[in-house]
Amino acid sequence: MPRKPRQERSRATVDAIVEAGFLCVARHGIAHTTTRHIAEAAGISVGSLYEYFTNKEDVFDAMNRRFVDDVVALIREISPQVLEKEMRGAVETLFHHFGEFLTRDDERYLKVARQVVNADTKDYLEPISKALTELFVQYLMRHPEYTRLKNIPTMAYIFINSAILLVLHHLASEDPPIRFGQLSRGLADLVGTYIEHSLDDSRKGAGRAKRGRSPGRRAAGSRPRRS
Repeated sequence: MPRKPRQERSRATVDAIVEAGFLCVARHGIAHTTTRHIAEAAGISVGSLYEYFTNKEDVFDAMNRRFVDDVVALIREISPQVLEKEMRGAVETLFHHFGEFLTRDDERYLKVARQVVNADTKDYLEPISKALTELFVQYLMRHPEYTRLKNIPTMAYIFINSAILLVLHHLASEDPPIRFGQLSRGLADLVGTYIEHSLDDSRKGAGRAKRGRSPGRRAAGSRPRRS
């Protein structure tokens, strides 16, 4: 049974194996990557790799977790910038930085994500969903005008989780029908349009309620009092 890394040296070895996994999948593809490829790239023997991972699928599993952890770290890192934007701009900023994240280090994640990110990744998505939900709550505290939106918990859940699945679907496609930038702008427009209409409906509803409470307004068919 593979052992868990407890000492700093063991954790460094595990990190090296995971990093080697990214390099090998980008170089050979997930189907043709072997534990020998990964071990050689990590500078260790195959036997040493098996001390920490059962097989190459176990390494791919660790790569999925690393990807999710790095996405969560990114969300927390850019939160101050996102919080200063209006809603549409906040969504665009979030996706802009995510696009840069995917393409940095010679497109490390973009090359690998299409092969490593798969249906099983949904088991690791909870941390990303939680981080985005926390960011949304902070955003509402910074921008109280958006608390007038209808069904905030429901719509936040739908938008956040739909966006995650759309991005994963886009990454999993070798030839997506639209570019990532188009996807991000489309999602920003979708959120922005919903918010604009929802706030407009809220203002109209408040106006109707205010007129209905006007002291000089009588109900239809009522007669004025005689003095």
